[in-house]
Amino acid sequence: MTDQPRQSTQEPLTARIIADDHFELSAVPDRIFGSFVEHLGRCVYEGIYEPGHPRADEDGFREDVLELVRELGATTIRYPGGNFVSGYRWEDGVGPRDSRPRRLDTAWHSTETNEFGLHEMDAWLKKLSVDGRPNELMEAVNLGTRGLQEALDLVEYANVPGGTQLSEQRRANGADEPLNIRMWCLGNEMDGPWQLGHKSAENYGTLAADVARGIRQIDPNVELVVCGSSGHNMPTFGQWEDTVLSHTYDLVDFVSCHAYYEPARYDGDMQSFLASGVDMDGFIKEVGALIDAAKAKAKSAHDVYISFDEWNVWYQSAQPSVVPAGIGNWPVAPHLLEDVYTAADAVVFGDLLITLLKNADRVKSASLAQLVNVIAPIMTQRGGDAWRQTTFYPFSLTARLAKGGTVLAPKQTSTLIQAKAYGDVESVNSVVIKREDGSYAVFLTNRSLDTAADVEIVVPSDFAGSSGFSEVEATTLHDDDLSAANTVENQDRVTPARNDTARLISGGSAGDESASESGGAGESGVSGATRVKVTLPAVSWTAVVVR
Repeated sequence: MTDQPRQSTQEPLTARIIADDHFELSAVPDRIFGSFVEHLGRCVYEGIYEPGHPRADEDGFREDVLELVRELGATTIRYPGGNFVSGYRWEDGVGPRDSRPRRLDTAWHSTETNEFGLHEMDAWLKKLSVDGRPNELMEAVNLGTRGLQEALDLVEYANVPGGTQLSEQRRANGADEPLNIRMWCLGNEMDGPWQLGHKSAENYGTLAADVARGIRQIDPNVELVVCGSSGHNMPTFGQWEDTVLSHTYDLVDFVSCHAYYEPARYDGDMQSFLASGVDMDGFIKEVGALIDAAKAKAKSAHDVYISFDEWNVWYQSAQPSVVPAGIGNWPVAPHLLEDVYTAADAVVFGDLLITLLKNADRVKSASLAQLVNVIAPIMTQRGGDAWRQTTFYPFSLTARLAKGGTVLAPKQTSTLIQAKAYGDVESVNSVVIKREDGSYAVFLTNRSLDTAADVEIVVPSDFAGSSGFSEVEATTLHDDDLSAANTVENQDRVTPARNDTARLISGGSAGDESASESGGAGESGVSGATRVKVTLPAVSWTAVVVR
């Protein structure tokens, strides 16, 4: 039984978060802010690549999209799939563009022109770079229709400096220096019956182990991601991880997790949808337990982490998520999965990102799926504008404020609310980051459909000196119309705004009368504390900075 208060119609929601520098969970992994570019719909073509567009550069890359991706703060980019990779021949996407073959993409019933391939992605990532550091490529190999030799050929082509047929072919194709790809995904969702080349856990585990050994013989410095279950609700979840890791534990560095959420998953119950982070948190903890069990069975000193390399809100039950059909109907870059995200979706999205950060001791890499047009934070018009969806803002603000920081493990209590799918859940979800400059960033969601939440945040103020911190700033994303969205006609309908309810209550030592009011910092066990209060509207995401 819990002694936390439950919501009633007479009581406001409350939450209290007490952070202590002595309780660090993990450094914030840069890779947790990764994204995903798949040859699917208009993610590549008409998304990041559109020759002839007014803002296209000499390589055909849309500069307006590059600017938005920089603003988004995406780091590692997973490529080229996704389901697409299980039928992909990487050789088709290198060499002179006019001699590249057009192929059927059976995953999304489309035609792949191969105008954009490995070298184009490498060039795009270099242009995306900040301070001269290119974003990291996370390359997936095809273990659906292909296998060991083709994977080894790709690693040789990409990472060997020269002196062999494949490495010299890369140099002839314009990349004199090796691409030095560090992260490699060993296939995609191989447990899924929809996957081209779907395999049993035993067969996939054996193949993945062979490929991992072979890749490491070429480049021992790579980091490898083995396929976990493609969803928490897969009938083989748990058994799949157990079998696959029994073959691969000491050979890989990450196990993948994938999760998508939409109201239809909860029969339209919005309160359960707003609490989707509860499911993600449980999924992460269960996969962590499976990793620990595999480590014990292997009697290993090696650590394996989670790569949550597909996550998002995705309206899988709705149009336009229906792929083309028919033997004569294979369009190029069809409009697929172009979900328009609402204010409520952005709150769930922000809650999922908070959940990933709260598990940063386990989740060392994550990929928002996807980046442009396809269930994406950035949308484009062919020949026209690019704009930010509602989900853009929680990601960009969190990335900007959290990178380089440390995730703390605070004590939190909040009023419990009822969600049909999960029972009692915390009304407020939060994560506290100590930033590199000693300030604090706190990210919060109010999951309640109809009630605001009064939140008190207590952070140590030793860094700020005896007078404590002097400034607090809060930014909230909220709209009274939960279905409000950003569209090409109204691109800024939903944007974050300053939350003027945020205020400093006290600073100084825990022994001060002002600091000990309502329990104050005395409960935190820290010698000095700063208290902040802020009100979160119902169905909202908020970033608070204390400096």
